Formats: sequence, C-alpha cells, structure tokens
Amino acid sequence: MAWVDDACGFFARERAGTLRQTDVYLFRVASMLDDFAVHGAVLRRYSRSVDKVTGDGARILARFHASLRAAGRSVSTQRTYGTTAEEFLGFVDTRGGLSQLNVAVLDAFVATLSGYQVKTVEQKMCAVRSLLRFAAADGLVDAAVLDLVPAVRGSRQTRIPSVWDARDVARVLEAIDRDNPCGKRDYAIILLIATLGLRSVDVRRLEFADFDWPGNRLTVVQAKTGHRVELPLLRQVGWAVIDYIQHGRPDCDCPQVFVRHVAPIGPFSDQDHLHQILVKHARVAHVRISEQRRHGMHSLRHTLATRLMEGGTPVEQIADILGHQSVESTGVYLKSSLALLARCALDPDAPAGGEASR
Repeated sequence: MAWVDDACGFFARERAGTLRQTDVYLFRVASMLDDFAVHGAVLRRYSRSVDKVTGDGARILARFHASLRAAGRSVSTQRTYGTTAEEFLGFVDTRGGLSQLNVAVLDAFVATLSGYQVKTVEQKMCAVRSLLRFAAADGLVDAAVLDLVPAVRGSRQTRIPSVWDARDVARVLEAIDRDNPCGKRDYAIILLIATLGLRSVDVRRLEFADFDWPGNRLTVVQAKTGHRVELPLLRQVGWAVIDYIQHGRPDCDCPQVFVRHVAPIGPFSDQDHLHQILVKHARVAHVRISEQRRHGMHSLRHTLATRLMEGGTPVEQIADILGHQSVESTGVYLKSSLALLARCALDPDAPAGGEASR
C-alpha cells in the first residue's frame, strides 16, 4: 500500500474524491499480489467475469444445468449454482480435473473465497456440494469426496438486517427529479420496494399484465420462491407507475414495465440489482451511505418489515406481505429495531412472579 501511495498519491486522492481509473487499477493489482502471497490464490472478488470452461468441463456444466432444471430449481438458484459450478470447474481444471479432486484442492478453492460474507461462502459451498452430488451420481467422482467439502454454517438469526431511517427514505424520494423520464422510473421503483416490500428482481420483472387497475391490486410471482403474492396497489404507488408509463417510458415492445433508458432499450439484466439507482438519489439527497452496513434496494424491504413490526402488525401478516415461506424468516427483523428490543428487556428490579417474569 505504501508503494501504491508513492506511485499515484492514492490515499490523498481517495480522500479528495479524485481517484482515476488507473489509480484504482493499480490498487487492485497490488491487492491481488498481496492476496496471492497470503493465500496462494487470487481471490475471486477481483474478477468481474469468470473464465469459461471448455471441453469436458463445459459438457459437465451443461449437464449440471440440465439436472437443476429437471429438479425444478428456481431460475435464480440455477443461475447462482451454475456460476459457482463454472468457477469451481475452472479452478479444479488447473489442478488435474475432477478425477484428482482431494481435500487439498478443496481447501485451495475455499481460500479464494476469503473476504466474502459468511452467507455468500455458505451459498457457494452449497453450490459446490450440489455439483459434486451430481458428479458422483454421474460417476465422475467418488461419493466419498462429498465428506471432504467443508461445512459453513451461517444462520439468518445471527445477522442484523440493515434498515433506513424513515426520514432518510423520505428525503431520497423527495430528491428524485420527477420531471425527467429516468426520475419517473426510479421514483416508481423505489416506492414499490419501500412501500410494498418487493424484491428488486420482482420489480425488474413486473409486466403490464401484473397490474389489476380496476381492482387496485398487484400480482407478483416471486422469483425466489415461485409463490404468487397479491398486494394492494397503494394510491401513491399506482399513480407513480402510471406517470412513468404515460410520460416517461421509452417506446419498447417488451412486456416489462420498467426498462433501461440507454440503448439498447429493453429490460434490465438479471444481474442488475438496481443498487446504482438508490445510491444515485441518496447522494443527491445528501443521505450518507454507510460503508459498514448494506444499504441497497433490499434494505428498503428490511425497513418496511421493521416499521410494520414496530407498528404492531402481526408477524404472520408481515410474512404474507414479504412472501416469506416461514415466519422464522420474518422474526429476524425484531433485532433491527431498538424500540422492539427494548420491549423484550426484563426489569432486573421487578419482583419474582411479577409482570416482567411472565
């Protein structure tokens, strides 16, 4: 890092907000070298694209994709597991292929995941385990190799969801310029997530047919669960969507309501989490985005759940709104509010058998 700073004055430019792309590139190269010295591997977080596997690896990957589809896995799971499987097969191919897979190779792959959150590592190792189960059934590896895959136990109950202050959400919405087409689109998108609790993937995929205008209802088939959820189309949300459709949306034949406004005009990609939209308007509103907490679009969903829980909405009803398959998934929002946690506190001075002990 001292070398990087000497080469381009990195830290001074970082503080001043004047970093150039070449400065960032130099920083990444130095970080990659440093990680290789420590872990003996280049960590995957520096790679924006995965090298495509070829030959036998490509054929294995294609059959694995087919097995996921046949098993009825969701589209998002197919994509996530497929990406990790491609990473893993490409990595293993440099070490003799699946036939030479052993605990040393598995440990070396795990080393490339250093720096990811526990949940991400857990997800990637689940994908590796799924790939190896398929490979064992196909006779490509010995079934005993599954016992070598390290277990990563990440519990949702150990995490505290990131939430926004309600005033900050209001400031972000007020800062959006709704006189231009992009502003109309962004305002409607953020409202849908902040007031109805939709996931960004479901907002991206919303189609005109999903809106029941006479009945003031919105029907969503959730990409994550495949469940059909019906939600009331709040007046403010409905008019924001109408304003975008009538006065902001570019001419486009695709069925999705929300589209990109730069060529080629069309729906957002499956990899777009719409994070950049929220960050852009938060900066305009001078709402600080903390580097210690995640404040992407999904955090607006966390915020809605927390506010509903603070307002006394039954947890079962919140689970229905969010489309959770279990109320246990919803209960995690108890930890995101100090007010809710305070209600759980016991009075140490209360007499035994009193109100606090019940």
